Amino acid sequence: MFGRARAVAAAIVLLQVFVSPAAAEDAPPPERFATTRDRTPKPIPRLEGFRLDGVLDEPAWEQALRIELPWEVNPGDNIEARVRTEAFLAYDDGRLYAAFRAHDPDPSRIRARLSDRDRAFQDDFVGLVVDTFNDERRAFEFFVNPVGVQMDLVQDDVNGSEDSSWDAIWDSAGRITEQGYEVELSIPYTSLRFQRGSGTQVWGLDLIRIYPREQRFQFTSNPRDRNVSCYLCQIDKVVGFEGAEPGKNLEITPTLTAGRTDTNPAFPDSGLDTGDVESELGLTARWGVTPNLTLSGTANPDFSQVEADVARLDVNEQFALFFPEKRPFFLEGGDFFETLMSAFYTRTVAVPEWGVKLTGKEGANALGAFAARDDPGSDVTLLLPGSQGSRFAVLEDEFDVGVLRYRRDLGKNSALGALLTSREGDVYHNRVFGVDGLARATDQDTLRVQLLRSQTEYPQAIVNDLGQPAGEFEDDAWALSYRHSTRNWTVRANLEDVGRDFRADLGFMPQVDFKRAILGGWRTWWQEPGKKWAWFEIGGDWDQTEDQNGQLIERETEASFLASGPRQLFFIVGGGHRERVFEQIEFSQNFVNTFVELHPTRDLYVGLGANFSHRVDFAYRPGPGDPAARQGKEYRLSPELRYNFGRHLRLDLSHNYLALDGDDGKLFEANLTELRLVHQFNVRMFVRAIVQLRDVEHDTTQYPLCNIDPPPDPLPFPCSRPEARNLFGQFLFSYKVNPQTALFFGFTENRDAVQDTSLVTTDRTLFLKLGYAWVQ
Repeated sequence: MFGRARAVAAAIVLLQVFVSPAAAEDAPPPERFATTRDRTPKPIPRLEGFRLDGVLDEPAWEQALRIELPWEVNPGDNIEARVRTEAFLAYDDGRLYAAFRAHDPDPSRIRARLSDRDRAFQDDFVGLVVDTFNDERRAFEFFVNPVGVQMDLVQDDVNGSEDSSWDAIWDSAGRITEQGYEVELSIPYTSLRFQRGSGTQVWGLDLIRIYPREQRFQFTSNPRDRNVSCYLCQIDKVVGFEGAEPGKNLEITPTLTAGRTDTNPAFPDSGLDTGDVESELGLTARWGVTPNLTLSGTANPDFSQVEADVARLDVNEQFALFFPEKRPFFLEGGDFFETLMSAFYTRTVAVPEWGVKLTGKEGANALGAFAARDDPGSDVTLLLPGSQGSRFAVLEDEFDVGVLRYRRDLGKNSALGALLTSREGDVYHNRVFGVDGLARATDQDTLRVQLLRSQTEYPQAIVNDLGQPAGEFEDDAWALSYRHSTRNWTVRANLEDVGRDFRADLGFMPQVDFKRAILGGWRTWWQEPGKKWAWFEIGGDWDQTEDQNGQLIERETEASFLASGPRQLFFIVGGGHRERVFEQIEFSQNFVNTFVELHPTRDLYVGLGANFSHRVDFAYRPGPGDPAARQGKEYRLSPELRYNFGRHLRLDLSHNYLALDGDDGKLFEANLTELRLVHQFNVRMFVRAIVQLRDVEHDTTQYPLCNIDPPPDPLPFPCSRPEARNLFGQFLFSYKVNPQTALFFGFTENRDAVQDTSLVTTDRTLFLKLGYAWVQ
């Protein structure tokens, strides 16, 4: 492994020798970047008298700080913005105010649909990015489309991520005019974290307009140097906010959840047993202990039925699939817990009785602390990882969960951190602790590293039934990620080493017992303004994975070509070759991957993914005299269509097709279709219908154990269920005053079919959820 590390390090040095001079030659002339622009903080005035209605007719706006958005930073490279945008900023004792006047030569082409919050990113929109700590590491983002739909995010420059799951309580309004559109924003300090102190404050600020036409143009108040890898280090500063106080910064949200679930205990026979109506009170509270430190807690949280998981096929998967978190309490402040390896994944906390969380930043110190009591009952909550696959186990116990995350900022854009996670039960525990670091030696070079150690003890039943280690066992994991990024060139190198007995049961690490090295890079050609194509890119990478004994798991070489063009076209095609070892047999595999998306019209989006490759049949089990493993030819197709019927109605239709062909015909075929239909009455209220149809069929004549007489006991998959169909439906009515004050009402239904039976209802749930946010 260390020989491989030295080889990768040498390759990095050689690549920098070749890449850096070329990047300098291809960089645009210095005058295009205006690096000598005046970055003296601009004063924001304290003003009063604003009325939030999307009409900029209050006299106070004439006295506000006025800033133009003169730069096009994408796809253009710091060229003059093709349309004019004016922004206005002011503040008072309790709020930050912003307004935008977005000029448009043809207002009929403005894209503005009514939608739920955080769902308008394909529209025209404007907004601001505020680095309230002025540390150039983390910022809040507030965007509004022309009809007042809100989008809010957290920008994390340390981890290089942008998280839309964060939801704040703030106000907005917008309207389309004969000259374009106007919007107003009113952001209370209670929805922000910021520096301690009663004097004036300096915040980082960027103003942004997204203008989707033949391409998706981005205009800003700051130029963007593509030879600098950090974003927040480039934005301008504003000064003001003297005496800004978040008040008591107390938010209390009681919730009421009621529902009834009818089940079919005699499936596949039809007939539902009527369940009892159950109700439960819950409470979520948030308190700003200081302007930059927030304590939040929850009891009996339950929002699991409101959002349906993304439809995904789990057929012939080697490792567990990842599903994003959707519960509000776990989403807030989630970026404080992010690290290079996924050592904390909140969905592992399945059914919390209560939870408490402390997040914030004091000077150069960032802190995240989380504790909960989890009562999963019979839910599948424990992921058992391996080098060649993962599986689940059932834990029927209560668990105390704790996570502590600390990060110390160093220098301009570097940091050191520590992480501790603990999951404790009566006869089980898992503890992970480690350190991590981020170093930005130059504007182009970023190095991240993390070291972890785990201690684990499983219940005896899991040891006996699933072959896990007995007693307490320990192991280590570490990862290193290097990236060199300039305007035209990017190089990356990754090393990862995870021990056989390493476990991160509060995280999402489905593979252990491996060593992996990745080396890749790509070249980007930015086209001149006015060209149909915005940019082209060619790249590739090489990776190799071995187990801890040095046995090859996979070696892969891949190349790809990407392009962005007219009608917001994005296109990628790639392919390569891999050697894959499974059950001690080495397979030679070729693959081709393609994806294309575009907006043929203002209201229509189409996308298509197509993947063709050789792949191991992970459901195969050999019979007497059969090879230990086999592979087939895999075909994947993923078409998608979205259409907006005017401003209120949206249709999303997607399909996933997956098939694996063997030497003697098709081994299995799987189809998954999802239809989503949403009618948005206004920015607060919508109704939504979701239908998901899943159909999977295996040809058991090609699976040896399915044809043995007498058959094995227990009967293995797919012999036990060669055909399976499921129909899931959900109807939801939603009314939101803000992210926490909301009413949800709806029902879900599941229908299953096995073999040649028709679809039979297995369960049906009616639910009502009501929350009210009391803010002080």
